[in-house]
Amino acid sequence: MKRSRFSEEQIIAILKEQEAGMATADVCRRHGISSATFYKYQAKFGGLEVSEARRLRALEDENAKLKKLLAEAMLDNVVLKDLASKKW
Repeated sequence: MKRSRFSEEQIIAILKEQEAGMATADVCRRHGISSATFYKYQAKFGGLEVSEARRLRALEDENAKLKKLLAEAMLDNVVLKDLASKKW
């Protein structure tokens, strides 16, 4: 997946500019993002503080690692069951 060119801290700062009263179109133009990107950021990071966003990122990374480990374990389990079911 393509990474954002903005960090979580920068995204939250952009969202806070809009919350402070600046027009959404002006914020988007100033930072060079589309309004769709702005609303996507708002859906994901709206209401979060910087520390909460860092924790969210850490949890997402840990979740991805755990999902990968689970998939590998399930694959190993299927292979072992297949080998055990064959008659030698």
